[in-house]
Amino acid sequence: MSRTSRLAPATSAYDPIARSLHWLIAALALIVISLGWAIPEAPRNTGSRELLMLLHRSIGLVILGAMVVRVVWRVGHPPPPLPASLALIEAWLAHANHFGLYVMFLLMPLAGYVNAAAAGHSVSFFGIVTIPPLLPESGKLSQIANAVHLVGQFVIYALVAAHIAAALFHRFFRRDGVFERMLPARRPG
Repeated sequence: MSRTSRLAPATSAYDPIARSLHWLIAALALIVISLGWAIPEAPRNTGSRELLMLLHRSIGLVILGAMVVRVVWRVGHPPPPLPASLALIEAWLAHANHFGLYVMFLLMPLAGYVNAAAAGHSVSFFGIVTIPPLLPESGKLSQIANAVHLVGQFVIYALVAAHIAAALFHRFFRRDGVFERMLPARRPG
């Protein structure tokens, strides 16, 4: 029996826009996390730290924009159905994980902006546009937003780890086509 004949029939795939947004946000998340980890290591009041902050904030805003597009797109273009072979709890966990990822990838950039704005700082978008602080200055609000941003990273790590583990489980153990639904479309031949 060939390897492909052992695979369950593939479920329908996500559309190209949803797949593109998924992989764009995943790549940007890796970059923004790496920048976030590098910031504390850079000496304060230096050009290198300012550059890291500029890039971290700017890419965070790109993620926020991409997530807004993704949410709007998903409302009009629902995801393909999950395979009928999934238990109710598995389907619920998949939906809960996706919901959590959407919430966190919207919440994290917003918390980052609120942290800066409540501290009285504007946020530069790649040095092209400056977003002024649209909130009154509040040390307490800035600290709360900073705490949400710092703790939120661990929530994202857990959600992403569960997402990847589930995808690999479907690819190598279930072989039910779930993993392949988000892969870039292959060209025939």
